[in-house]
This record gives sequence, structure tokens and C-alpha cells, in this order.
Amino acid sequence: MQVMIDLCVIPLGVGVSVSEHIAACQRILEEAGLSHQLHAYGTNIEGEWDEVFAAVKKCHEKVHEIGAPRISTSLKIGTRIDRKQSMQDKIDSVEERLRDN
Repeated sequence: MQVMIDLCVIPLGVGVSVSEHIAACQRILEEAGLSHQLHAYGTNIEGEWDEVFAAVKKCHEKVHEIGAPRISTSLKIGTRIDRKQSMQDKIDSVEERLRDN
């Protein structure tokens, strides 16, 4: 099943900057070959359910490995079975409406 998620990984106990930890997660997503878009407070990811959640697990493992004793993660999860839709399709739909007005 295809899934789109919005992932926000928050390493705790590592100081104020978490960019090293987020960069490590981005590398994992790249290596997994998943379509993803980094944004200011998380990352949108799309792909097959098992592949996406395997990557989320690897992110947690890596962030712990590089020093975070604790992680708080929030997820928004969306699935759709009536038609195929990508992250870009959703963005294009909104941008089209903005152009029409």
C-alpha cells in the first residue's frame, strides 16, 4: 500500500542544534530511494508502507547511535486507495487553484 507521511524526528538530550541528526535521517531516506521533501519542521515522505516505515525505524536507530539518548517523533500518515496521488500532485493542485484566483 502506498503511503505519504509527514515525519518530525526530535532528538532529545543533544543540545540546541539537531541538524546533524536530521541530516543523518535524510541520508537514510536517500539510501532507501524514497521520494521525500525536507521542510522547516520535518520531512514529507512517500512510498510503499513497509519501505517507508523501515526507513523511519532506521532513522531512530541512527539518531540513537550518534548520541541522542531519547527521541520524540510525530507522524502524520495518509493513505489513499481511490486513485494514485503523489506529494507533487497535491502541491500542484493547490498551486493551480492559487493561479485561478
